[in-house]
Amino acid sequence: MKRRDFIAGAILAVSLPFAAISGETVEYKPGLVDEALAEGKTVFVDFGTDWCTTCAAQKRAVEALRDENPAYDDAITFVYVNWDQYSKDALSKRLKIPRRSVLVALRGNTEIGRVTLGTSKKEIKALLDAALASS
Repeated sequence: MKRRDFIAGAILAVSLPFAAISGETVEYKPGLVDEALAEGKTVFVDFGTDWCTTCAAQKRAVEALRDENPAYDDAITFVYVNWDQYSKDALSKRLKIPRRSVLVALRGNTEIGRVTLGTSKKEIKALLDAALASS
């Protein structure tokens, strides 16, 4: 392992809990969503890529809504799953995620709702509101 990789990993491990508290989006690692759900958290999962224009539009809408309503960050853990890296991951398979550009809200063993390919603020707000109501 390179020293730089070790240091970056150590910083990530220490800062990960604070990212969820401060309203940041946490980068997915296997087991992360299941741990948050087991702790009783409501989780909003964004399956996307850096190169996808639909994903970018969804991200802008989610960020704008989070800026407008701080209650989302107080009650919901936001997780970004890089579809290019984790499309075959157990989480993607279990949730039957067919492609990138999918937003899913979860609580416990229940899927609250999802948006597939949708970029309208109204549609994404409805999903965030449902997640907020379940928390």
